Amino acid sequence: MNTTAPPRRGGLRDFYEDPAVPVASGTPRSLRQARMLATALGAPGKTRRTVLDIGCGDGTAAATAAPLLTGHTIVGVDWSQDALKRARTRLPYAVRGELTGPGLPFGSASVDAVLFSEVVEHLVDPDAALDEIRRILRPGGHLMLSTPNLAAWYNRGLLLAGVQPVFSEVSLRAIHGRPGREVVGHLRLYTARALREFVAAAGFEVVRLEGAPFHGVPRPLRALDRLACARPSLASILLLHARKT
Repeated sequence: MNTTAPPRRGGLRDFYEDPAVPVASGTPRSLRQARMLATALGAPGKTRRTVLDIGCGDGTAAATAAPLLTGHTIVGVDWSQDALKRARTRLPYAVRGELTGPGLPFGSASVDAVLFSEVVEHLVDPDAALDEIRRILRPGGHLMLSTPNLAAWYNRGLLLAGVQPVFSEVSLRAIHGRPGREVVGHLRLYTARALREFVAAAGFEVVRLEGAPFHGVPRPLRALDRLACARPSLASILLLHARKT
């Protein structure tokens, strides 16, 4: 789900082109984010609005959102050719694009909204990524960003116990010192406060911040994880809505 091409081969690029690396995230997060965007866009008018799912992975998140965004055009964007092959089985439009280097294949101020789901935590240069997203968004355009919460309720307890937080990684080869079984290539993690400040500094107005549950939480703890969503600063996943100023 990374759309920034890493600077050398044999490293992050090959990691994300590996079909075994997860490129989809949980349905509850996708639905919550889609509802936020549908509310922001309102009822479709005579002109269809263009929504990009940047870092679309296998297209699952965009396909989940599509029924809530009828009347709008959804385009999946990813730099991974393997991910795009899978995305094209779910989406009518899926194109290759990078957030750095040549940039995205869209003109300035040409897009109405961007879904940026579980991507920013994978990026080498998140500042350049938000600059590129701001370039392609029309004035007042919507950014719907989601990312794991470093300060999730269980991570606070894990840190107190001296355990590596969930979502954080110290290696692309194996799990070390934290719960979980999958290596997913997270390079950066954000708290609610840090995410707000980061997005605002990139030239966006933060409209709303919500929480979402994490599909990987053990079943006995899922009810508690859903309750934590009432306090975004404690939630597993951060859902941020911002507008281009």
